[in-house]
Parts: sequence; structure tokens; C-alpha cells
Amino acid sequence: QVQVVESGGGLVQPGGSLRLSCVASGIAFSVHAVGWYRRTPGKQRELVATAEIGGVVNVEDSVKGRFTLSRDNAKNTVYLQMNNLKPEDTAVYYCNVRRPWLSSSGGYWGQGTQVTVSS
Repeated sequence: QVQVVESGGGLVQPGGSLRLSCVASGIAFSVHAVGWYRRTPGKQRELVATAEIGGVVNVEDSVKGRFTLSRDNAKNTVYLQMNNLKPEDTAVYYCNVRRPWLSSSGGYWGQGTQVTVSS
């Protein structure tokens, strides 16, 4: 059974940092692409960053220079380091793990972790 579990969310002040973690089990993690997405109330889930198995990382312009995605295949874990957080980064953040030829909708999702940026 495949499980994807996010952690690391919380409340942080503007300008602060958080690191999200996502652990995937029940799959051959190293041959799956990974991604972080987020959703705010009333909006569709949007892409934050993805990493293909070859190491190519794509980061959305809105978070470029502030967020970094990394993965540790030995730990079946993908991270999202978020620095200089802004109130508009407030959202539920989701991890997605998929085979490289599939879109995110064909992959596995975690339950999400809430990030709130507020003073």
C-alpha cells in the first residue's frame, strides 16, 4: 500500500522559514518524480516545484529564489525549504509522487500540511 505523508507545516511570521518533509512508502521512490503543490481556499491547487528522476528541478516563478526542493532517495523523502515566507504563501501544501510519464493526477497525494504566514 502506497502512503505519502507530509509534515513540517505551521504558523510562521513573514520573513520566516519552514521546511516541509514528505515521506513516501510502498513504492520505488527513486524512480518516481516528486512535486509540491499548494491550495488556498477558493482556488485550485497550484504547482510549487517539481523534481524529475534525472534531477531536473522546476520552481514556479512566484517562489523562485525563496523555495528549494530537494530529495533524499535513501530516505524516500522529498523536502521543500521555504525561506522569506510571505502572507500569500499561506496554503495547504501537498506532496505528489508519480511515475515520470504520468501527470500529477495520476500520482499519489498526501493529506496536506497547513502553512500559515502571519504576524
